Amino acid sequence: MELDESTIESLMDGALAFSLVAIPKIVLAVALYFIGAYIIKFIVKALGTAFDKYDFDKSLSSFLKSFLKGLLYVLLILAVLSTLGVEVTAFIAVLGAAGLAVGLALQGSLSNFAGGVLILVFKPFKVGDTIDAQGTLGGVESIDILYTKVRNFDNKVVTIPNGALANNNITNFSAKPTRRVEMSVGVAYGTNLKKAREVILDVLKKDDRIHADPEPVVLFTNFGDSSLDLSVRCWADAANLWPVYWDKMEEINNALEDNDIVIPFPQRDVHHFFPDGKVKIEKLVNEDQ
Repeated sequence: MELDESTIESLMDGALAFSLVAIPKIVLAVALYFIGAYIIKFIVKALGTAFDKYDFDKSLSSFLKSFLKGLLYVLLILAVLSTLGVEVTAFIAVLGAAGLAVGLALQGSLSNFAGGVLILVFKPFKVGDTIDAQGTLGGVESIDILYTKVRNFDNKVVTIPNGALANNNITNFSAKPTRRVEMSVGVAYGTNLKKAREVILDVLKKDDRIHADPEPVVLFTNFGDSSLDLSVRCWADAANLWPVYWDKMEEINNALEDNDIVIPFPQRDVHHFFPDGKVKIEKLVNEDQ
């Protein structure tokens, strides 16, 4: 099919008109993209610098920078498409519906994500702390966006969802620099409690790891079944808690023994009452003879 001169001129006029309209839009869109990309890069870099300056958690810092970067690029692409004359309303609606569907499908993960953000922002614990949470007692190995890993004292790693951690009680044994060491000691009934207290306090005062303020105390707490129960309390650095406990328990035992103070064991006095038993036994013995 041959085109006549008028048709060709018409097509050329149309192409020229389209070019005059489209080329400025394309140039503007390209310029907008590169300028927007530069601004996004600048914003993300500035945010990273601010996070580093205020010692922000690295896991949360990395995630927030990635999330913000992705969000800004989505907005930039929508702006570029709008500049080119593309209708973005329907596109935004599709994105919203997709986001809702994904959110419903990932409710648990989103809960864990929110919990991870709260933990990393408010810092109820940090890597290296010893915590008791969700039935697990151990040291925190890592805090990720969705899960926290805790290594318990028999070297098992427990992975705990952050959503559960953020919404339940957490005991942090490392939050304070000092801890109270508490030991229970029982002495026999009839023991001079003043002497026992002096012996125990003398053991505690010889250890430089035990703080003088608050000063150690020995308190009489209970009349036990077989002993007079004493509570021995002193303060030490958190790192020395268990070494002090184990050392002092042994040393207190040795000191009490050296001072003839008895540490009793459970015992019972049993009395038998049988009115005719003795006679019967004697008869049985005589019969056997």
